[in-house]
Amino acid sequence: MAARDNHYDQWLLDGESQTLEFKTSFDKTTVESLVAFANAQGGIVLVGISDAGVALGVSMGKETLNEWLGQIKSATSPSLIPDLEVIAVNGKTVVAIRIDEFPVKPINTRGRYFKRVASSNHQLALNEIADLYMQSLQISWDAHQAGKHTLAELSMPKIKRFIQHVNDNGRFALENTGLAALEKLNYIINGRPTWAAMLLFAKEPIRHNIHIGRFKTPSMIIDDRQFTDTLFEVVEQSMKFIISYISVAFEFDGSIQRKERFGYPLPALREALLNAVVHRDYTDGSDIQIKIFDDKITIFSPGTFYGGISVADIQADNYRSSLRNKLVAEGFYLTGSIEKYGSGFIRIRKALRDYPEIDFDIKEFAGGVMVTFAQHGGVNEGVNEGVNEGVNSLLKTIKLHPGLRVPSLAERMATSAKNVERWLRQLKENGLVEFRGAAKTGGYYYLDSDE
Repeated sequence: MAARDNHYDQWLLDGESQTLEFKTSFDKTTVESLVAFANAQGGIVLVGISDAGVALGVSMGKETLNEWLGQIKSATSPSLIPDLEVIAVNGKTVVAIRIDEFPVKPINTRGRYFKRVASSNHQLALNEIADLYMQSLQISWDAHQAGKHTLAELSMPKIKRFIQHVNDNGRFALENTGLAALEKLNYIINGRPTWAAMLLFAKEPIRHNIHIGRFKTPSMIIDDRQFTDTLFEVVEQSMKFIISYISVAFEFDGSIQRKERFGYPLPALREALLNAVVHRDYTDGSDIQIKIFDDKITIFSPGTFYGGISVADIQADNYRSSLRNKLVAEGFYLTGSIEKYGSGFIRIRKALRDYPEIDFDIKEFAGGVMVTFAQHGGVNEGVNEGVNEGVNSLLKTIKLHPGLRVPSLAERMATSAKNVERWLRQLKENGLVEFRGAAKTGGYYYLDSDE
């Protein structure tokens, strides 16, 4: 029996994880765990340990390890050959089965594919199996030849606009102005267009829509559009529609010119839309869905996060970018539409710093990713004399009831003190109200034009 490694004690205390699994005995679920580890980051199965991390031990014969190894090899394809080590834990015999991440994925056991996600084994769907295979070979779906499509189906005006944008942006220099430039960028292979070329430059776009609507309630639609176009164009069409339904107010910073302030940060919305278009799963026939409500905007993109990235990784900005559609992403990068790969959500959060009234949420939902921009506090409800409705209501309240303090104003308006304080700042900056009296007993008063 091998000497016991001290770190096993800590592992038992920490419990099961992304790279550690406990099994009371060796069975087919042990093999499933080894497959899941091999398809992820590698890991260790400790056989003879309960789910609670208590050493129960296992019975070992002279050929037990060889028998287990043979079962693992015969039950996996390609065959896995892990390291098996017998250790002593609290006087009990435990077997540590260690497997590294496999270089060419995915591995299966009797036709079933698993991947380790957090502390459990996730059985892969067909599209996830294909994704994992392409990741391991460092290729992507959009780099393959587009079936029976031909070069005659590509739009030369769209190609020339793309080349001009690439050269203007300066990230790459393209001397040719036609199909030769696309060949240089691998959008054309063996005289045939790739799926990326069809998505970006087709005369008649293949069916991948953005379905976008303005909703009064979840069941009441005010306006409804479906954009079907090549990807550069569909981004611009969608942004125009979104902007047409976003309220705008005006800010004054002491200068003569007033500044527009949209109800949502447009750079953040555009970044979320680009993420949906660039990173969606184009093997899924579902549409990107955008819903604009009175107080929130949601963007749903088919396909969960790619490359083993979790929502927690995205929220913590702790991940390495993995591209589902490498050539599509390259096209948007070369034209300057996106910056460094994998930094989209970072830029969204940066744009939201000046919008404390907007909550941002990310979740995996119904086989895709949904992001939500939600207003709180009733801000941005329209424009009225250069201030929004919430601010205008506060101004009217102060006119009718001079001398009130923040708590009383909030109670009278049935809103939060935080909203009142934010609206007061805007009114004071515009010279419309002032605080009079002592700090503990004074209140806010309207300043008419004479004052």
